[in-house]
Amino acid sequence: MKLYSMPSSGNSYKVRLLLALLGRDYEIVHVEDASPALAEAKAEGRLPFGKAPVLELDDGRLLPESNAIIYHLAEGSTYIPTDPLQRATMLSWLFWEQNQHEGVVAVRGALNFYPSRKHLATPERMADLLDRGHALLQIMEDRLKGHDWLAGDQMSVADISLYGYTHTAGARGGFDMARFPAINQWLGRIQALPGYVRIDA
Repeated sequence: MKLYSMPSSGNSYKVRLLLALLGRDYEIVHVEDASPALAEAKAEGRLPFGKAPVLELDDGRLLPESNAIIYHLAEGSTYIPTDPLQRATMLSWLFWEQNQHEGVVAVRGALNFYPSRKHLATPERMADLLDRGHALLQIMEDRLKGHDWLAGDQMSVADISLYGYTHTAGARGGFDMARFPAINQWLGRIQALPGYVRIDA
């Protein structure tokens, strides 16, 4: 397999993290933001939706979108619940991550992190994203207060998906993570897993 991965992106990191936890071998193609490699991958049609990550399978087929990739890679593993309702709950967190969480938590982090986006970080926008992000993180906190994992009784790809941008929400996004002790304990559980790799590994 070949993974077209943006090293600094939480979306790409989700896939690298799952591959590490699964102990899978793969080739990586770094397509960092605004890099010649990214432009080349786009020109060659390797990024069907115009962005990373994309997983190129052994037979050459291309699978875009981080949550679709981790779902595919986790098939047959303990990261996909066998119970139908728990599996559907896992999917609901995946949809929520892309529909709600990423568009606020990740966006605020990106406006802080990437110099090319600094001009978009108006005080009004950053304040709005901060308030909305804290509200979204509280949804996770409420779930994790009484549960170790987001869906079911064991870790699933829902946890990997939400970990991607939540673990840098404080450092990159400036969110007050001290408000969320249950999230912080959850982050620690993931970081203690055998095979865990950091986003900058």
